[in-house]
Amino acid sequence: MIRADAPLIEAARQGDRDAIVRLLSVCQPDLKRFARRTCSNAQDAEDAVQLALWQLYRRVGALRATAAFATWLFRIVERECWRLLRGRGRTESLDAPDAPPMNLAAAPIPHDLRLDLAHAMERLSPPYREVLILRDVHELTAPETAAQLGLSVEAVKSRLHRARAKVRKHLLASGYWIKDDMPQEPRDVL
Repeated sequence: MIRADAPLIEAARQGDRDAIVRLLSVCQPDLKRFARRTCSNAQDAEDAVQLALWQLYRRVGALRATAAFATWLFRIVERECWRLLRGRGRTESLDAPDAPPMNLAAAPIPHDLRLDLAHAMERLSPPYREVLILRDVHELTAPETAAQLGLSVEAVKSRLHRARAKVRKHLLASGYWIKDDMPQEPRDVL
């Protein structure tokens, strides 16, 4: 969550150079923290933050609503991280050494469990589904999720708790866990 107050954002939107400089320094730590979780490596994270700060400097005056400020910046970082990740796939050398294998000890998730999980998430109402996806799939923090959805942190936590409970109830009804919380063998899907 960006810790910039509305008067500072508004002053920057109006073209106050000192406000823009202060806004850049206030936003940078939060953007770095977000980028480290979103980008695939530290270099990409730094590049994404620099691009977001540059866009902030150049285009803060075009921002229509002060309330959309944090979402706007986080989206710039997120898009840049994805762009850098996609671009790296096309430019890797064929002579590069193979990446170390992923953790092979992790048990594969049964196909029917994945289908039931997807079905349980589809059955959630949109407010619960959005929070669950942002927190558990995109791994945003509660404040980042709140900023992106325009909610309070408490509302995000409440919705996340309810969404997880509904998904858990659906999966338990599907018979995946027994009393001692151990996974059962995958059942056959016809």
